[in-house]
Amino acid sequence: MITIVDYGMGNLRSVQKAFEKLGVEAEICARATELVDAKKLVLPGVGAFRDAIGELHKQQMVQPVLDHIASGKPFLGICLGLQLLFDISYEDGEWEGLGVVSGKVVRFEGQPGLKIPHMGWNRLDVLEQTPLLDGIPENAHFYFVHSYYVVPSEESVVATRTEHGCRFVSMIVRRNLFAMQFHPEKSQRVGMKLLKNFAAL
Repeated sequence: MITIVDYGMGNLRSVQKAFEKLGVEAEICARATELVDAKKLVLPGVGAFRDAIGELHKQQMVQPVLDHIASGKPFLGICLGLQLLFDISYEDGEWEGLGVVSGKVVRFEGQPGLKIPHMGWNRLDVLEQTPLLDGIPENAHFYFVHSYYVVPSEESVVATRTEHGCRFVSMIVRRNLFAMQFHPEKSQRVGMKLLKNFAAL
């Protein structure tokens, strides 16, 4: 069973449907108390960092999420669910994140010809092999939609980078924690393979 965190900000149903298409049972959970027994946790997210971290605190989901990660059980962060793991975000102000991963969230700098938000298909440059990428071809393309990206303090967590005006971090891995800026649930065959690999952990 995979538990998807419902804090009111995410394309929850599309993530759930992707797992169901793989024959994997996935439940959407909106109660903090129900997160405690999750075997595998997915934190998706679409929208503003400030609103997302505010809702996680309001719904008392912060500690269950932190406890799950600390327990060593598999955790998957998607898009905003990656950014929320960091210390601080500079999206429309300065907002404190979950502090699971040391680093910050910053906006793409404007450059001539650079489209912001970064939207569409782009390639992963794999720096650190991870079980989630097993069976996925080199130079595979995934689907992105974002204006901000993460800057980890430690290079050791970086699994992939992607080029869009700079070589930003597109996926991080640390033991049981996996998180990505792209949307596997929108990335067709390769995205489904990644989710299948997570379910198999």
